Amino acid sequence: MRIGHGYDVHRFAEGRDLVLGGVKIPHDRGLLGHSDADVLTHAVMDALLGAAALGDIGLHFPDSDPAYLGISSLSLLERVGKLLREKGYSVGNIDATVVAQEPRLRPYIELMRENVAAALGVDPDLVSVKATTEEGLGFTGERLGIAAHAVCLLV
Repeated sequence: MRIGHGYDVHRFAEGRDLVLGGVKIPHDRGLLGHSDADVLTHAVMDALLGAAALGDIGLHFPDSDPAYLGISSLSLLERVGKLLREKGYSVGNIDATVVAQEPRLRPYIELMRENVAAALGVDPDLVSVKATTEEGLGFTGERLGIAAHAVCLLV
């Protein structure tokens, strides 16, 4: 068994969609990034890649490569899943937390779980997604951006 941890953060930006776990969430701002800036999916990918000692998403999908401009992070997660299977790994479970003062994410959590699971070809019962605020503290509490943590177990 191998354990991995992933962390990602993106700042809010005007004129962008807010995408978390592959779900487009209604909000007045999105997240700034080269891809769709899906901070949740990025944290999950880094956890999975880290558990397999395969580097991080910057190594596999550099933001200097125009091929990844605006790309769906779920499509990148599918590629990570394929890479893990090629190396002989399977997902034991994923536990992720989105840290955001806004917007409220509860209505979208189940769809996020399903999207992450589908991209990896695993049962949604193996994927946990939670959301929390920082009660007004820090950059997420000040509504400057969103962060996400993820841990995973690979078998």
